Amino acid sequence: MVRWLAHGHINPNILTVIGVSLNVGCGLLFGMGRFFAAGIALIVANLFDMLDGQVARLSGRVTRFGGFLDSSLDRLSDMVVFVGLMVFYARDTEFHSTLNVFLAGAGLMGSVMVSYASARAESLIPKCDVGFLRRPERVVLFIIGALSTHPGSKNYFANRMPAVLWVLAVGSYWTFAHRMYHTWRELTKLETKTQNVEAQTSYSQTGASAGSERRAEQRLVHKPG
Repeated sequence: MVRWLAHGHINPNILTVIGVSLNVGCGLLFGMGRFFAAGIALIVANLFDMLDGQVARLSGRVTRFGGFLDSSLDRLSDMVVFVGLMVFYARDTEFHSTLNVFLAGAGLMGSVMVSYASARAESLIPKCDVGFLRRPERVVLFIIGALSTHPGSKNYFANRMPAVLWVLAVGSYWTFAHRMYHTWRELTKLETKTQNVEAQTSYSQTGASAGSERRAEQRLVHKPG
């Protein structure tokens, strides 16, 4: 399928926009309480999200703007899903839950901070993708929570979205803290290395200067009278 899309001259940015459009629809489905349909939409949307990069590489259309567009719209895709869940649990229905609204909001803020920490850190260090709760893991958790939702079911594995929100809320801040620590550690190593290089350079220059002075003194001592 990737080869067919690449040879069909499909612009990878179009695939990116289709993917985010499906994610927006997914957020609307969550808001309306249609969790199973939202889970299916998430699967299809993220197929497009995986395809755009592969098509870009195979067709030789990798661009800086394409990477920027993909990264930016990924953040939007994350947020609309969280907002849809907040709307659903805030509605005046039997599923109303202030706690779940809070957890969805906390997860939303945490996911944004994880992405921002990575983007900001990579302007200072080569790579910052540590942590166990990155975007692919968040998507998988959303899909599990959505597809397991069957109101009225007594099955232990059914209706796991509240548990998913707990994992997302706590895990996002854990991942954010991990990236902060990783960036601090890498910058400390870099600064220590830089200081050592500067110290060695200074020592070498001092040694060379001292050697020049000794040679000059020797020439003066042995100069014939």
